[in-house]
Amino acid sequence: FALRGNMFDLAIGIIIGTAFSNVVKSLVDDIITPPFGLLIGGVDFVNLVAQLPNFVYPNQPPVSIRYGKFMQQIIYLLIVALVLFLIVKLINKMHKIAAKQKVDIEQVVAKELSDEVKVLHQIRDLLAHETISLQSHEKEH
Repeated sequence: FALRGNMFDLAIGIIIGTAFSNVVKSLVDDIITPPFGLLIGGVDFVNLVAQLPNFVYPNQPPVSIRYGKFMQQIIYLLIVALVLFLIVKLINKMHKIAAKQKVDIEQVVAKELSDEVKVLHQIRDLLAHETISLQSHEKEH
């Protein structure tokens, strides 16, 4: 049961998806966002926060909105969405190419069949002509 087509494909997809997710996360965390942090003043992008004073409980620390981490996750989402979009486009293109090849093959087969049909028609006509010739020959005798 577990090694049948769709189940096995799903398991492979999940494993590859997890590995891909880790690679993209590292790409965003370690390669893409540090230059953005450098552009905005050498700040670590993940540590960008907006501090809201705590008016209700002034003795408590301020509330932090971690918009840098949120923006990093948005970049991560955009990269994953782009890659998935490209994969789907590639698969659709492959399906179109396969369908076109199938149509081309069917047309070739249909042409070959039509040639065979022509030969069969010629054989039928020859047999009909021979039958007519035999019948007229028998009537004469």
